[in-house]
Amino acid sequence: MTPAARASAAIEVLADLATRKRPAADALKDWGLAHRFAGSGDRAAIGNLVFDSLRKRASFAYAMGDDSARGLVLRTLTSSWGLTPDDVAVLADGGRFAPPPLTPDEIEGLKREIPADAPVSIRGDFPAWLEPQFERAFGVHAEEEGAGLAARAPVDLRVNTLKATRDKVLHALRRFDPAATPHSPLGVRIPPGLGSSRSLHVEAEPGHGKGWYEVQDEGSQLATLLAGARPKQQVLDLCAGAGGKTLGLAAIMENTGQLYAYDSDRIRLRPIFERLKRAGVRNAQVLDPGDTQELAGLEGKMDRVVVDAPCTGSGVWRRRPDAKWRFSPQMLEARLAEQRAVLDRAALLVKPGGRLAYITCSVLPQENRDQVEAFLSRFPQYSIVPWPDLWSAASLSAAPPQSADGFGKTLLMTPRSFGTDGFFVAVLERK
Repeated sequence: MTPAARASAAIEVLADLATRKRPAADALKDWGLAHRFAGSGDRAAIGNLVFDSLRKRASFAYAMGDDSARGLVLRTLTSSWGLTPDDVAVLADGGRFAPPPLTPDEIEGLKREIPADAPVSIRGDFPAWLEPQFERAFGVHAEEEGAGLAARAPVDLRVNTLKATRDKVLHALRRFDPAATPHSPLGVRIPPGLGSSRSLHVEAEPGHGKGWYEVQDEGSQLATLLAGARPKQQVLDLCAGAGGKTLGLAAIMENTGQLYAYDSDRIRLRPIFERLKRAGVRNAQVLDPGDTQELAGLEGKMDRVVVDAPCTGSGVWRRRPDAKWRFSPQMLEARLAEQRAVLDRAALLVKPGGRLAYITCSVLPQENRDQVEAFLSRFPQYSIVPWPDLWSAASLSAAPPQSADGFGKTLLMTPRSFGTDGFFVAVLERK
């Protein structure tokens, strides 16, 4: 496919999203099935163009004076892919499979700068209704934080210390130009591609099949480390999902003690079995999904309970940019109720002197600080362990940046402050 045909395809997919309000991955998959002549390079380029258009939908639509799929794709080609307005005019020549020629208004839109007095949500590319919450979380940095969440994310890997070292993984993946992550001692980072370049499929590499590493953002790695699990402890991953943090906890525990993995959703939990086997984990027991009786048997016995809580996912918009435009106040309220319920359950499982680690991949105060403060009012036997103490106890080598949330005791990692996805961590100790 020509670049012009790829642009037309991206316009088609974005128009489908606007009409059907569904995940971009589903729309791209359907487009690929209907256009089987498109090669893998074509599909990757079209996907990149769609996701880059969604990452900065607000600012691109503002600049173009047009929120149509066509306007977004044209602006993406100049602002994110490095084409000039003249280049886009040549591409959109109205030929076979090419977009129709540019209008005078579109040419002006491609040249227009976003004014400094544009709304914060426009310059930061996040939904306007969230502007008060971003300003509450980040103050004068709300725009910068939003812009950070609108950029492409790197590919981060967590080295599985049960089977490999970071140097071993760096050597195995050297053709991808990897580097050590700045904060996590277990992390390897591969920079994001540009323009139409394909996403790296590191899970197809031999090292992944051997269990040497897993794909996991550095922020998620740090959250797991800060939870403070130790060898020979009794640890529960209460919202285990596919097992990303369970695998990290098993390595930290050096395959000793007892690690329980639980999730109420059978479908989310299903991949954990293959991942545990590949990683060489021997100290994990996967509890039956939804079996609250098994959980009740653990009450008051856990040294650590890790709650990777259901949340809005606002911290991972770099990887799921379409999700932020489907996000609604109703969805937020539903997640808040789920978080309260899982925290109340977790509180009963921790033994005296044990700790509960509350983690979200959200940057919104309602899901983070507010939930912690409400939890402490319901369970006064708990107190917050200051995050700098957790950082020191985890023997993290690089000096941490200042906490992004300004709360002092809890930690909010973001692209701007840590170079990671958005992750919140609060560790609560039971008296």
